[in-house]
Amino acid sequence: MTETIKIAILDLYEGKENQGMRCIKEIINIWGDQQHADVIYEIFEVRLKNEVPNLDFDVYISTGGPGSPLESEDNNDWETLYFNWLKQVEDYNSNFLNNNKKHIFFICHSFQLACRYYNVATVCKRKSTSFGVFPITMLEEGSNELVFEGLRNPFYVVDSRDYQVIDPNYDVLQKMGATLLAIEKDRPHVALQRAIMSIRFSPYFIGTQFHPEADAIGMLKHLETPDRKASVVEIHGLLKWENMMEHLQDPDKILFTYSKILPNFLNEATGVDATVLN
Repeated sequence: MTETIKIAILDLYEGKENQGMRCIKEIINIWGDQQHADVIYEIFEVRLKNEVPNLDFDVYISTGGPGSPLESEDNNDWETLYFNWLKQVEDYNSNFLNNNKKHIFFICHSFQLACRYYNVATVCKRKSTSFGVFPITMLEEGSNELVFEGLRNPFYVVDSRDYQVIDPNYDVLQKMGATLLAIEKDRPHVALQRAIMSIRFSPYFIGTQFHPEADAIGMLKHLETPDRKASVVEIHGLLKWENMMEHLQDPDKILFTYSKILPNFLNEATGVDATVLN
C-alpha cells in the first residue's frame, strides 16, 4: 500500500482523562506499520471546540465520552455540528459518482448518539453503571460481519457506561438496511432487556456500545495506579477491581478483541485484503 490514508478521529471526551484516545492512536500506528502505509490522522475536539472534520478524510473514528448522550439533544451546538457532519458523509456516500466511500466507526457515546440520530432504538439511562470486562453475544448477522472476523462467540470487551441502547426499532432498521450484530450476554432467566452492543448502520457505518480500542496492558497499568484503584474500589468494590485485573491478563479476552475489531474495520475501510495480513 503506497497511497496516503487520512484518518479523522472525532474526540468526544470533552477534555476528560481517558485511555481511549491513546489506544485509538496506537491501533492506527500499529496498523499503518503493518501495511507499510503512509497514515496521517488528525484529531477534532468535537465537544470542547465544536470541531468536526471535512470530507477530505478516508476514514473516521468517533470516540466514546463522558456524560449523557441524551442531554445534548436539540440543545447543543456541538451536537448540531456533529449530526450535520454525519449527514454530509451520508450524502457523499449516496452519490454514485463518488467511488471511494467514507467509512465511520462509532464507539460507545458516539454509538448512542448515532442510534438516536437514526432512531433505530431507545437510548436511556441504566439502573446501574456497567463497568468491567464482559462477554458479548454475537447474533447471526454478527457472525457474517467482516469487522468481527476472527472473533469467538461470545467475545470479551471492556464496557464502561451509564446509558444503554435497547428496544430495537425493526421497521427503521429494515428500511435502512441496518443489522443488529451483537447484544449483552444472553441471559433468558433475567427479566431485563439485553442491550444492543453493535449495529451495522450501512455498508460504510458501523458502531459498538463497548470499547473495542481498549488495550489490556495499558488498562492494567492504569488500574494499578493507587488513585485509579481507589476510585474503582470506592464505586464498584474490590471484587470488581480484582475481576477486571484478572480478565485483562487473559490473552483470550481483551487482547484478542483489541487485535481484531478496529484493525478489521481499517482493513475494510481501506480495501486491504485481511487474508494477506494473517
